Amino acid sequence: MLLLPRTCIAACFQPPPQVFQSKPNPHTVRIVQSGRTGLDSVMSIFVILGLLVCIEAQEPSAVTPVFVKKGEDVLLNVTTADVSTDDSVFWRFNKTVNLVRFLPGRGPKVSDDYSERIELLENYSVKLKNLQEADSGVYTLIVSGDKDKQITGYKITVQDPVSPVKLSVDSVSNSSDWCNLAVSCRAKDSHINSTFRCDTHTNTCSQEGGERQLVPPSGAALHVYLSNFSIICNHSNQVSWTKDMKPIKNVCPRHTGPESVSAGVSVCLLKTAVLSVGLIITWVQTM
Repeated sequence: MLLLPRTCIAACFQPPPQVFQSKPNPHTVRIVQSGRTGLDSVMSIFVILGLLVCIEAQEPSAVTPVFVKKGEDVLLNVTTADVSTDDSVFWRFNKTVNLVRFLPGRGPKVSDDYSERIELLENYSVKLKNLQEADSGVYTLIVSGDKDKQITGYKITVQDPVSPVKLSVDSVSNSSDWCNLAVSCRAKDSHINSTFRCDTHTNTCSQEGGERQLVPPSGAALHVYLSNFSIICNHSNQVSWTKDMKPIKNVCPRHTGPESVSAGVSVCLLKTAVLSVGLIITWVQTM
């Protein structure tokens, strides 16, 4: 027997508002009665849909999301399992494929398709090896007795490692105080561009429009940003990441103009003069 919560019953079976007509028109009574059947059908459909929504809302969600790099292993761990001696236990993939069966009075039976890839552990835990993209899906541990009961579940997503990334920085314009940089970050199947304005004295930059991020259908995100006086391009998904970076001082060097050269020459001449005077004084004292 299906039991529904009171809130669900109240929402699903709330009667429609009544419409009162003080003086019904006798010519319209037949039209209203003929349309009553259609109204009842519509109300029945809404009641059924409401029941389905309420039932769906009551189903427990006990699936843990896990991301796995392609070619690696995953542990389907079971912490607690209340199983009687008469119950059967199954590890099931996408609700249809039984990977492992634990039958009463018999040893565990691994599916022929997974015999080389499953390692049996304690307390119904298993390790699934060498995962490929086709292994992405929902894995549930089912205890079957008088009725089926889900003990635990995992939603596995297998991802390829991300491709290497290449950061290119070109100087668009510059002066003695600042420079503008055009930045391009490229991966195997995507790229992203950004523009930076940098102060040549402090080696600090501002990024036009703020940090830039691109997430293509593959799910591997490209991200261009500033960190610790460097421009960084990061390529990542849930299982791997690569990056390329360039220090600001290397791509936007401090401008050396005539004033800087003149100042450097003056300091050099002053040091030479002081050294010469010192040598002369020392030579006179030794005479």
